[in-house]
Amino acid sequence: MNRWRRLLVDTRPLHIAPFRRLWVSTVLTSVGSTFTAVTLPLQIYDTTGSSAYVGFAGLAALGPLVFFALWGGAIADAVDRRRMLLVTNSGIALTSLLLWAQAAGGLRSVTVLFVLVGVQQGCFGANSAARGAVPPRLVPTDLLPSANALESMVFWFGAVTGPTLAGALLPVTGIATLYLLDSITLSVTLWAVWRLPPLPARARRAGDGAGLRDVLAVFHYLADQKVLLVAFLSDFVAMFFGMPAALFPQVSQQAFGDPAGGGVALGVLNAAIPLGAVLAGALSGTFTRVCRHGVAIALAVCAWGGAIIGFGLSNRLWQATVFLVVAGVAIFVLSAFRVTVLQAESTDRMRGRLQGAMTVVASGGPWMAEVAHGTVGAAVGTTWAICGGGAGAIVAMAAAVRLCPSFWRYRSDGGADVPNAPAGGPDRPAAMRPAAQKRRAD
Repeated sequence: MNRWRRLLVDTRPLHIAPFRRLWVSTVLTSVGSTFTAVTLPLQIYDTTGSSAYVGFAGLAALGPLVFFALWGGAIADAVDRRRMLLVTNSGIALTSLLLWAQAAGGLRSVTVLFVLVGVQQGCFGANSAARGAVPPRLVPTDLLPSANALESMVFWFGAVTGPTLAGALLPVTGIATLYLLDSITLSVTLWAVWRLPPLPARARRAGDGAGLRDVLAVFHYLADQKVLLVAFLSDFVAMFFGMPAALFPQVSQQAFGDPAGGGVALGVLNAAIPLGAVLAGALSGTFTRVCRHGVAIALAVCAWGGAIIGFGLSNRLWQATVFLVVAGVAIFVLSAFRVTVLQAESTDRMRGRLQGAMTVVASGGPWMAEVAHGTVGAAVGTTWAICGGGAGAIVAMAAAVRLCPSFWRYRSDGGADVPNAPAGGPDRPAAMRPAAQKRRAD
């Protein structure tokens, strides 16, 4: 029985009370946030009658998200991260409440919606920078892969469950109520953050702050830390080359017979990758104890690219679904180990900025992929665009490993050196310390 339990999701991080409370709150907010993600485009379209304005909302959101993710990362490395989470989560909850108020009041102003989505995404960017730097302060280093697998599973669970619930609730409750539900779920997160121990900045140096020099320092840091740089870019490689979501509507109609307004095939294609990720999370005990994190990341990107190629060549819906489910498994594995490497091998004084930059990459990659895949798909057809993207992800990852062989050799137990890592002291990456000195939960 114990042998079989080891194949399932590793729940040991949930024995740590602060992490457990934060994780439980994330279960709720992962669903609540998708309510707003589904409702906001619908309200914009209903208000304007134009899909172009829905696209403009993305631009209104992306600018503040990028700016505040990068700047928020510098702030997170200079202040108590618990306080920063309280402030930014309050900002997100407040904007959800204002979205409820304007919808309930019948205000039909696309300008107000753009302003609110910009403010909310700015708060989200800063919040993500601080939030991503918290688990290494709560969870021992050897449990970070399991902790990140649990958090990734929650994210993908929300991606599957949230839109389904939103679609069921919208005809009954209307738009305004879903905004309100999002705000209520965020109040649970505020309680969980309030119960966290203080998380002051560690190993600060004279002159550290949140100015432009401090924001740009993350790029100099990544240039010196080659293993971190490759881990950092792995997600971008997978998303930019291999995320074909922009072509799903065309594929669903041309290959699988959906009507012009969308049908079953489009819904299945959109749900398949999140479904694969959820399944991987449920069985994450099969891989979270792996020490060769560099190998795991490289193989996950290659598996993702191979599955996308298989999807591009599929001529039956069930085949396409199977390949996208496999792609979801691969992207889950990539996410769990990539985040672990960034958390464990970065110094605490840089974690916030690295997480902020990672938020930019995670958000910018899919946006750039939509432009690239949409353009190439229109020029050469969906099969060539999708298969070429999958092959591009494999080639780019192989090239990165070739240029940085220490990434392939990297182990979570310190089996590969991180260039220019400090020789010792509190600023030393956790996985490079002797085992007896690894952090315990605060």
